[in-house]
Amino acid sequence: MLNPHGIAQYAVSLADAVGPALARGSFPVVLGGDCSIILGNLLALRRRGRYGLLFVDGHTDFYQPEAEPNGEAASMDLALATGRGPRVLTDIEGRRPLVRDEDVVAFGFRDAAESAQAGMQPVPPALRTIDLEGVRKSGAAAAARQAIGWLAADGRAGFWVHLDVDVLDDSVMPAVEYRLPDGLSWDELEIVLRTALSDGRVAGLDVTIFNPRLDPGGQIAVRLAECLRRGLSILHGDG
Repeated sequence: MLNPHGIAQYAVSLADAVGPALARGSFPVVLGGDCSIILGNLLALRRRGRYGLLFVDGHTDFYQPEAEPNGEAASMDLALATGRGPRVLTDIEGRRPLVRDEDVVAFGFRDAAESAQAGMQPVPPALRTIDLEGVRKSGAAAAARQAIGWLAADGRAGFWVHLDVDVLDDSVMPAVEYRLPDGLSWDELEIVLRTALSDGRVAGLDVTIFNPRLDPGGQIAVRLAECLRRGLSILHGDG
């Protein structure tokens, strides 16, 4: 795995920044490079108690190191967060796991065939999933409500929202590192965000993987910023 000790150190530093924001009652919005930043956000929450995770991503990110050819933690972050993988990244501060299997909903992913072919370890049964097909079958609003309903149960203190923008349709979001055909529309993503962020138990949001170098004209960034603005506006009761 690439740079595990550096990632672990960064996770602690990020948790040290996110934790005080949570303590103030603020709503952290963390903009990151890749999905490994989820470890720091979840560590901040783990220090406070038991929280859930809405994992909105085009991939399940559940690879084990021996199956990930590039050694990138960004392909393993959900596995690491649930305690699977090298101890340096799964037992940070002795708090393994950062989030329990039963406290996670993986939402909108579409990589099942690809990950199975690559030999990724299976997602455990206790970890709930709604793949892209499931979102389309139920509709974005109903699927998001189901996910939030699961996360609202069982005495959790709240939940975090992780957004990897590669959950969006590749035709509208090509500025990502690992592209797959299909994905959510802008409208569907906005519905998911507004549904999740309208719940009073939501603790914060991270947004990852967008690569501005793949958007030289900046038009995709503008559209992404608008989608996030519209989703986040629900926190203030707007529209």
